[in-house]
Amino acid sequence: MIKILHAADFHLDSAFSSLPPEKASERRREQRRVLEQLTKLCEGCDLVLLPGDLFDSARIYRDTLDALKRFFASVRAQIFIAPGNHDYLTEGSPYLTEPWGDNVHIFTSSEISCVHLNGCDVYGAAFTAPECPPLLRGFRAKNPETVNLMLLHGDLQANSVYNSISAEDIAASGLDYLALGHVHLRDEKRFGRTTCAWPGCLMGRGFDECGQKGVLQVTLSENGCKTQFVPLDVRKYEILRVPVGENALSSVRAALPEHTENDCYRIILIGEAEGVDAAALEAELREKFYFLSVRDRTVPKQALWAAAGEDTLRGHFLSDLKARYEQAEEEDQKRKIAAAARLVTALMDGREAAL
Repeated sequence: MIKILHAADFHLDSAFSSLPPEKASERRREQRRVLEQLTKLCEGCDLVLLPGDLFDSARIYRDTLDALKRFFASVRAQIFIAPGNHDYLTEGSPYLTEPWGDNVHIFTSSEISCVHLNGCDVYGAAFTAPECPPLLRGFRAKNPETVNLMLLHGDLQANSVYNSISAEDIAASGLDYLALGHVHLRDEKRFGRTTCAWPGCLMGRGFDECGQKGVLQVTLSENGCKTQFVPLDVRKYEILRVPVGENALSSVRAALPEHTENDCYRIILIGEAEGVDAAALEAELREKFYFLSVRDRTVPKQALWAAAGEDTLRGHFLSDLKARYEQAEEEDQKRKIAAAARLVTALMDGREAAL
């Protein structure tokens, strides 16, 4: 039996550009601290497979390198790294300039190579540039009598410039487990006898990386390959769509789950409304979250266009705007047209114009 921890896409020292500078710095410190959680999860493992993008870019803080070294030193298992498109291996890379310890093996060639261990063969290759041609094409494991493992950074997109991998190549590889990185959503597939999986990124860094993040624990035995997702105690990004109803603030409060104070939320207001002050709503709710963004995606109530078609100045004006509104393809364009209708009709009525 072989026990594996499979993790990828740490993206250490990410910019976190959507956050205020002080929170961006705090999140980078949190990235370093999450490595301590990995140390505990590595207990009892024989191998740790890290298929790329451990670093977000070539700009790496010394604090981050020290934290990664402490993590590696705390693990008794053999650690394998296959650099990806963000931490690709080039002159000056810390993968080449830093001492990493006797239990750390870094694949440094764009050609697949093999490390022979007692009971298994571990294959891998590195990105040596931001893009990489298909690496698995034509590969066959050399020894079908042993357990064959591989770690690579790549995806299943046919035209991907990031090591495109096909189902046919995986099925023909003779591998028992293919540990992949690059895709930030957790996924697992089986082609032929080979199980391949992406654990997803280690921590969400934006609203394109929502939900619970973590790692995979993999067990290979004579009964086959078993994977288990293990969530990490890290902040989450979540998107919540809320119909505004008659009172946007009350509607949002009613829709909120418990314990949002440690997470980053984007609340999208939907449904019909006469106009919502998203900035005021965000200010009212901000303290309930680590970070909050409120976006108004409501559409005007039908009453806004009620006078369209009347043989009056108001009716002709609204008819023209309503036609533009219905022809508009972008939601942002529709909102601007509706705002113009509200503004001008308010001025016609002698009311205070507020957007």
